Amino acid sequence: ANKLLQEVGGVPMLRRAVNAALASRCTSVLVVTGADSAAVQACLSGLELQLVHNPEHETGMASSLRRGLAALPADADAAVVLLADMPRIDGSHVDKLLAAFDPQQPKIVAPVRDGRRGNPILWPREFFARMQAVSGDKGARELLAEHAARIRTVDLDDAIHADVDTPDSLRALEDR
Repeated sequence: ANKLLQEVGGVPMLRRAVNAALASRCTSVLVVTGADSAAVQACLSGLELQLVHNPEHETGMASSLRRGLAALPADADAAVVLLADMPRIDGSHVDKLLAAFDPQQPKIVAPVRDGRRGNPILWPREFFARMQAVSGDKGARELLAEHAARIRTVDLDDAIHADVDTPDSLRALEDR
């Protein structure tokens, strides 16, 4: 089953992520679809967002990242990359990243908790071209390491580490 369509607290994980973005000060929300595209679209029905389909979703997260970046408005100063398998993220988390971003001195804005970096991450436009070159299922992790001096951190709660990768992690989250 598509884990993103599994419910947490009665709401599909994907819809929770989109609700977080919509509740934030983001000026637009873009969702990259892949597997189960029709079910994903139905799950998001009625929400104000832009859908972009990734026919290469099986090649890994990087192909979805590339599709999403290519669909951003030309005047976007930055993009918050919000993973849909992190159901405890809400609009306030996103807003804290946005508040730490200065378009005049753009830095990558990443959340931390207890010294560990998490997600979502805000990326300034100047990194988009480099992000377009990533491949596989690792996202832009290497760019973070390469540009560690350009990262501004924001201390957030442990929701930034609560992702759902397995049925066991979903059950643990539900039990919590």
